[in-house]
Amino acid sequence: MATHVQPRAHDLPLLRRWATAVNTCNCPDVEHADLFTRWLVISRACVFSMTFTSGFIGVLLAAYTGAFVENTLFKIWLAFLSVIGIVFAHASNNLINDYTDTKRGVDTEDYPRSQYSKHPVLGGLTTPGRLLQVALTLTFIDGLIMLYLASVSGWPVIVFAVLGLVISLGYTAFLKRYALGEIASLIVWGPLMTGGTVYAITGAIDWNTMLLTLPYGLIVASVLIGKHTDKIENDRPVGVHSVPVLLGLQRSLWLNKITFILFYVLVVALVIGGVATPWILLTFLALPRLFAVWKTYSQPKPATKPDDWPVWPLWYVAFAMHLNRGYGGLFMFGLILGLIAPHIARLLGVGA
Repeated sequence: MATHVQPRAHDLPLLRRWATAVNTCNCPDVEHADLFTRWLVISRACVFSMTFTSGFIGVLLAAYTGAFVENTLFKIWLAFLSVIGIVFAHASNNLINDYTDTKRGVDTEDYPRSQYSKHPVLGGLTTPGRLLQVALTLTFIDGLIMLYLASVSGWPVIVFAVLGLVISLGYTAFLKRYALGEIASLIVWGPLMTGGTVYAITGAIDWNTMLLTLPYGLIVASVLIGKHTDKIENDRPVGVHSVPVLLGLQRSLWLNKITFILFYVLVVALVIGGVATPWILLTFLALPRLFAVWKTYSQPKPATKPDDWPVWPLWYVAFAMHLNRGYGGLFMFGLILGLIAPHIARLLGVGA
């Protein structure tokens, strides 16, 4: 049950609280924090950057089709609704995940979910009923957004949204228990989120665009692989047969190393095939980050919590997330340069 804590002044300023919750999945003395900070922690807003990135990549891919040339403000409105919709969907899924795992007894005081961050229910931040209530409210809002976007751009918007909802609901109940959660994350954060955003803005999508959704979807899957690798010993006894549980620790670490490399294989293939702008090769600037993560994946996990490590006992997932942000940021930057470079060249008279 949620505990009722008397409000008092928090040690951190408001904006610092929000930043801490977003960057570390937690906030010191969170039970005394403001309502918004508490729900940032409860909903695990620290991982929303992946969803923002998937959505923004979709916005950029829509821009490549010329979607924003006419009715610019209206198309920006559609883009805004699309990105907000998928972030709400992600938040709702996290809440339902915690609700389901708490009810099933998967989440306990000694399970990693209760250790790397204050657990919404076990930590006394809210109740199972409130988790479900907020999740359903977010889903209802998403339903309204879906219907509006479908009325503007076409019924396939509903297909993208419903497929995402079905996979999200199935993730906790079935997919992650039978080694399907990792591939599901690739599909959701790649073709469904990014591709769905493109369709919601433009009312159309082609196979080349769908191919461009795969690199970032793959690197989101690497975050799930890292997380499930961290939880091997905790998941096995409760019947969660994720890919890392089936493979074991060392094979799982190698699987993620291969996934890190496959991102670059996809990027190069898309450029050589003429599907993507060569500017996305800027992702190779993340190689130093890859080398650092590779080194960590080649060494044993520390036996005890390192100083100032915010998400212990999670370890490998944090480095996968670090690489995810590097890859994703440079991928977006490359797409942006691919859009603006021709205009800059014309202004400078280059190639005229």
